[in-house]
Order: sequence, then structure tokens, then C-alpha cells
Amino acid sequence: MEAFIKHTGIVGPVDRVNVDTDAIIPKQFLKRIERTGFGQFLFFEWRFDTEGKVNPEFELNKPRYEGASIMISRVNFGCGSSREHAPWAILDYGFRCVIAPSFADIFYNNCFKNGILPIKLSEEQVEDLFQRTAKHVGYQLTVDLENKTIKDEHGLNISFDLDEHRRQFLLQGLDDIGLTLQHEDLISAYEAKRESRSLA
Repeated sequence: MEAFIKHTGIVGPVDRVNVDTDAIIPKQFLKRIERTGFGQFLFFEWRFDTEGKVNPEFELNKPRYEGASIMISRVNFGCGSSREHAPWAILDYGFRCVIAPSFADIFYNNCFKNGILPIKLSEEQVEDLFQRTAKHVGYQLTVDLENKTIKDEHGLNISFDLDEHRRQFLLQGLDDIGLTLQHEDLISAYEAKRESRSLA
């Protein structure tokens, strides 16, 4: 998993509350067995109309947000079913960070397991980010996980809180498998000892 230390990127707004996982990645696209390739289906029913044409009214389809890698949204982002495909789609589309006032618990935890940094800010702080994003074309943020800060080029400098265990997961680029492999020597020693006992 790619480590998250410091990231600067264009901000893409999704100005909706209660964005559920079926909106993030609709159920008809869950047939793939790989973790990749889901980005093309992100927010599919919002990004495209019923004929499959690009919906120019959806925020992320607007040229000013092309290449966005930091998403801002409203309360209760990632609610609904527990599908891990939701963070897979977000990451595959190109987002490394999602900022919102609150997240559904399962989605929040799945983000850390897939190299995405979810940041909780107050509703007032998120509203300020929406205003700044609307005001400045190509608006960018720099998210610094080492120092737990968010900055822009227009004087913004705010701090965010994050559980230290999860922070270290992202800083070191560790998922559950990577964490286990840190103890590979001990695991190998145990297996060798167990094998020698079975041969005795």
C-alpha cells in the first residue's frame, strides 16, 4: 500500500449529505474480483445520465476539477452498506484524501486499509473549504499527515486530529497484511519450530 505522508492536490467538491456507498460505487459494478478498475464507475449515476452521456452538471465533471485528488463532502459520508469497493473506487479514480464533517464507521475504517486519508473537520471548516474551492479555479490543498495540518496558498492553516495508530498505518503504508509481515521472522521461526516437532 502506498504511504501517505504529505499530499498536495486539486480539491473536488461533492456537495451532498449522506453520500452512501451505493452512490459511490453502484451495486451492478461489484462483479470485478480485482481491487483496480472501479474508478471509472465512481458516482456513476451522478456522473452520467440514463443514456450514458457525461452529466455536465455534476461537480466532478466540470473542467475546473479535472485531476482532483482531494475530495470534500458533507456529513455522514460513506453511509449505507459496508462494501470495501467504495474506497477502492475512490482511490482508483485518483483521490488520496476525503474531508468531511463525519463518516460512516465502516467506510472510515476501510479508508485506512486502502491508503486513503479521511479527515474529520467541523461543518464550519468544511463550509469554508467549499467557499474557497468555489472562489479559486484549480484550488489546491496541502495535507500534511506528519504534522496533521491542512494548508492552501491563500492563508489557510488548520490542524486536524487523528488516532495515532491509524496515522502510523498510513505514514508507513501498512495494511493488515503489511502489519503482519513486519513479524515475518517470528512467524517463520514459529513455523520452523512447529514443523520440527511434527517430524520428531
